[in-house]
Amino acid sequence: MRRRDEIECWLTDMDGVLVHEETAIPGAAELLEQWRATGTPYLVLTNNSIFTPRDLSARLRTSGIEVPEENIWTSAMATAAFLQQQSPGGTAFVIGEAGILTALHEAGFILTENDPEFVVVGETRNYSFEALTKAVRLINDGARFISTNPDATGPSTHGVLPATGAINALITKATGKEPYVVGKPNPMMFRSALNRIGAHSEVTGMIGDRMDTDIVAGIEAGLHTVLVLTGISDEESIVPFPFRPNEILPSVAELLDDESAE
Repeated sequence: MRRRDEIECWLTDMDGVLVHEETAIPGAAELLEQWRATGTPYLVLTNNSIFTPRDLSARLRTSGIEVPEENIWTSAMATAAFLQQQSPGGTAFVIGEAGILTALHEAGFILTENDPEFVVVGETRNYSFEALTKAVRLINDGARFISTNPDATGPSTHGVLPATGAINALITKATGKEPYVVGKPNPMMFRSALNRIGAHSEVTGMIGDRMDTDIVAGIEAGLHTVLVLTGISDEESIVPFPFRPNEILPSVAELLDDESAE
């Protein structure tokens, strides 16, 4: 088992780790600055497939956190990388917004409703019955069912919203086909992130706030795992899980070295 001082690269979740409801979590900006100052390779990961890295970089900036877009890795980008490996220059029918549409375009995919190889479901706030019907029919006709992430709900200022996982379930019920989900907790997303920064799992750490996505995927990908208690998880909610992270910390501020913490 690697010690924290042996970690050379970091992956970190975004919501609940760096920001909470558009507000920077204390210590997050300082940790990112520490990584920049020491030349530590890192990526900020998110299962959100709505936004492009440029959008997310701007969102983080308004919260007081500077993350260049090249240091952001989304489930949309991981999905596009996976599909590019599966079928270079392939075709897909997509339910989603700018994040997944841009990622697939940049991966060389053709987006079409005419006999696509894949139906790709990502996050959107504009699901239409017509698009869902088209997806069901295409899958029934043989298109392979892919999804960016399994999250059934997402947060909003007014309460939970149905998210990608809920739409996946609707399509599965109508077709009898389960999607291949690329985002967390699939360790595929972490492996593609490691490839992005040329990192090796043995010397990479993962910081997350959820046992059922961040930590389990980090363990399965062979990473040093750090659970912070600034998001979904607390000490009590950890108990039922049959696995444990390498470290449990109050927040990312605990990862600052002595000089940065002053």
